[in-house]
Amino acid sequence: MSRGACVTYLIGGSIAAYKSAEIVREMIKREMEVRVVMSKRATEFITPLTLQTLSANPVVVDLFELDRESEINHIKLADGADVVLSAPTTANLIAKAACGLADDAPSTLLLAAQAPVIMAPAMNVNMWRHPATQRNVSVLKERGVRFVGPEEGTLACGWHATGRLAETSRIIEELECVLRLERVPVLEV
Repeated sequence: MSRGACVTYLIGGSIAAYKSAEIVREMIKREMEVRVVMSKRATEFITPLTLQTLSANPVVVDLFELDRESEINHIKLADGADVVLSAPTTANLIAKAACGLADDAPSTLLLAAQAPVIMAPAMNVNMWRHPATQRNVSVLKERGVRFVGPEEGTLACGWHATGRLAETSRIIEELECVLRLERVPVLEV
């Protein structure tokens, strides 16, 4: 059902970004077209070259990449997506999306996207539980954004609490569910 679907995949600057290689591999196994957009902070945890190699597509990091900006790349990536997946999604990206801020490639793409959006948060439990984050999540849910996780487990800070990136299998399951919903033919009456 997901075969041939185009996924624009956003990666935020979280230690959980290292798991993005596995997520890309799972999407490719399902014959999805994967277009990766990373925050500059995400590149400190995993390289664009790794994700470019796995996805077989160029990776966007800078909002204005001179070799591709004649295409207005962030709009092209937003328009071409069947679904936008953000994993890991940081508290910062959640806040930007809730407020409509667009100051980097992932946040600009989210503002331009018309496709369904799935976010898989990953952050410290205190950041996740903070009233501002919870308000921002509520705002995004009201706008139709779907959330997967975060899950309980051992966090990078050493605590055992909620804030861990959802398992890849759960993220892919949600992605396939959204793709099935989007591809159901509408019967005209």
